[in-house]
Amino acid sequence: MYSSVNQPLSLAVLISGGGTTLRNLIERTADGRLDARIVLVVSSSAKAGGLKLAADAGIPTRVCEHGDFATDAAFGDAVFSACREAQADLVAMGGFLKFAPIPADFQNRVMNIHPALIPAFCGHGFYGPHVHQAVLDYGAKISGCTAHFVDNQYDHGPIILQRTVTVADDDTPQTLAARVFAAECEAYPEAITLFAAGRLTVEGRRVRVFGRSEKTHHGDTEARSGEQ
Repeated sequence: MYSSVNQPLSLAVLISGGGTTLRNLIERTADGRLDARIVLVVSSSAKAGGLKLAADAGIPTRVCEHGDFATDAAFGDAVFSACREAQADLVAMGGFLKFAPIPADFQNRVMNIHPALIPAFCGHGFYGPHVHQAVLDYGAKISGCTAHFVDNQYDHGPIILQRTVTVADDDTPQTLAARVFAAECEAYPEAITLFAAGRLTVEGRRVRVFGRSEKTHHGDTEARSGEQ
């Protein structure tokens, strides 16, 4: 099991675009719903709107553009060196669209939130509206979001928790995205809080969550293998 880190948790956030997930985390840290301090925002694009959100909140930023580096490994080194320098306890991906290999000292210290129920509708190319369109095209009756640790494959790392939403017959990618994002806004801070409290451990592909009652939130299919 992870040891509890110093409170508040020091969090680095990786972005590539407008920063909707970043906005949620900023708001929750500001009002105390998430006991964390965002110490750095790293963007893979100098044009990302999320950089202004960070600046307005007084959060240090760093831009690491993939094209400036010869290899994925060099790009990942730059990203995680910045996180290391900022003394981040945890790195949260928030719409980060570039591949950055995870160094050994950040194994199981990088999280992502995916707007579908992994292992469905995930992997390379499944991001943003592409995910929700795929869900609708397939005729799925439920969708949702997945908070997971990040490894070196797209949307592949061990699942921490999932939440479901119903797919309506008249849904569009935009209406479905809005409901899924509302679930993400609750699920991601919960996963971060569990990490900060030292209540997660990874055993192979299973994340065990300790110290939680048998009753889970409605629509929450949290990794419950530790609740035996």
